[in-house]
Amino acid sequence: MVFDVAIMGYGPAGATLANLLGQAGLSVVVFEKDAEIYPLPRAIHFDGEVMRVFQAIGLRAEMEAISRPGMKGMHFVNAANDTLLIRGGTAALGPHGCANNHYFHQPELEHVLRDGVTRFASVSVRLQHLVTELHEQADHIDLHVTDLRNQQPHIVQARYVVGCDGARSLARKLLNCTTRDLGLHQPWLVFDVLLKPGAPELPDHTVQLCDPQRPMTYCNVTGNRRRWEIMLMPGDDTAELVKPENLWPLVSRWVQPEHANIERAVIYTFHSIIAQGWRQGRLMIAGDAAHQTPPFLGQGMCAAIRDVSNLAWKLQAVVHGTASDTLLDSYESERAPHVAEFIELAVRLGDIIQTTDPEQARLRDAKFRNGGEPEIFQFPAPRLGAGILSNGPAPVGQPFPQPQLANGYWLDELVGNHFAVIADAEVLAEVSEATRQAWSTWQASVLDASDPTLAIWLSAHQAAAVVVRPDRYVLGLAHTSAALDALTRDWLPTQAVAESAT
Repeated sequence: MVFDVAIMGYGPAGATLANLLGQAGLSVVVFEKDAEIYPLPRAIHFDGEVMRVFQAIGLRAEMEAISRPGMKGMHFVNAANDTLLIRGGTAALGPHGCANNHYFHQPELEHVLRDGVTRFASVSVRLQHLVTELHEQADHIDLHVTDLRNQQPHIVQARYVVGCDGARSLARKLLNCTTRDLGLHQPWLVFDVLLKPGAPELPDHTVQLCDPQRPMTYCNVTGNRRRWEIMLMPGDDTAELVKPENLWPLVSRWVQPEHANIERAVIYTFHSIIAQGWRQGRLMIAGDAAHQTPPFLGQGMCAAIRDVSNLAWKLQAVVHGTASDTLLDSYESERAPHVAEFIELAVRLGDIIQTTDPEQARLRDAKFRNGGEPEIFQFPAPRLGAGILSNGPAPVGQPFPQPQLANGYWLDELVGNHFAVIADAEVLAEVSEATRQAWSTWQASVLDASDPTLAIWLSAHQAAAVVVRPDRYVLGLAHTSAALDALTRDWLPTQAVAESAT
């Protein structure tokens, strides 16, 4: 059997991709070297766009059950415990139809994703299997795989392979990627605890302690879980620092040993890098294999989920023959500039938090008391890079919002995981037959803009129509039926359109 797609790695990115492709009916095989989900905390935050991806794979309710909205935001506090500023948070519905920030325990999130994969008979998951070699053939890739349970090697064939295999990615090594270094390589101690009954009440928001003597971050995760991320300083002995007798003094302003049990203490180096060359033939990389971001924006896992959301519908189109293989070239060209903006902003935030010179810290505090650099604390809304997008300014290349419509449905519930065409009824009535055929080929959902929320959005953007991609990004706007025809003909990546024009 030749699988449509093989996925290397079964963390959040690989498992989300397996759900997306399984939902699309593709035959998928997933290889994961570990026998079980890693039981300790790692990622702790995702945003509203990621919750929307989880909604797209039918797992929103399950994710809401194991996460909490970040209602109180992030407070930047100096050494004297003065609040410099607050990066706000809210449980109110944001543009994606949910809260904009969610905190979670990663093992619980991975269980939800893996349970979701079991819904799809076309997805085969092979735990304790290690991919050791990849050899591309004319119409598939041979994956050399070792079953770690008995050390037996075998070969599996797949039309495409996606490496979601983390920062030490074999797939990235095989692609022989160069990397773009964005300048941050700083070791931090990550310290997770479980509070005991009777523990003192701790802040219910995130605290960025901008203390030049020891910068650190405190996070209220979920339930009784709390995390500190503590910057290493010159002279720190990493082997000694992770010992309990040296950990507790670092967080003594918040908690004492009798108040909590240590769940994990580990040293990480926070990196800021982007690989260059995410695709070579039938092999692609996603998530930490393609880029690494420091945690100051909580966007590491979010970037990985955006990667696979971008890639999944394109793989589906190519495998099903709706689009040519060249569609996959738009994956890196769209995602790399987008993730770079998040990483660059995280590095800027890190520079603020990691200031260790007392005089620079004093100047920083004074600047922020006077409202300096407010843009750095706004959630970024970058556009995708050049790819499958029409020409034009934002909102092209940005996510389309998910309103709740007058009939009570959320927009994505009506659209499904397809293209959406939303337009004035008069514009829809006058498009060409070739355009209608293209929409049919793509199973596009066509909605007239009679719903007030949709009509208001179009009016605000001085448009009569909008085309939204399956990953919820705006493909383009149109003002007339002829412009909507052109948008479909020129930018919808379909063989049917090309054939109808000849």
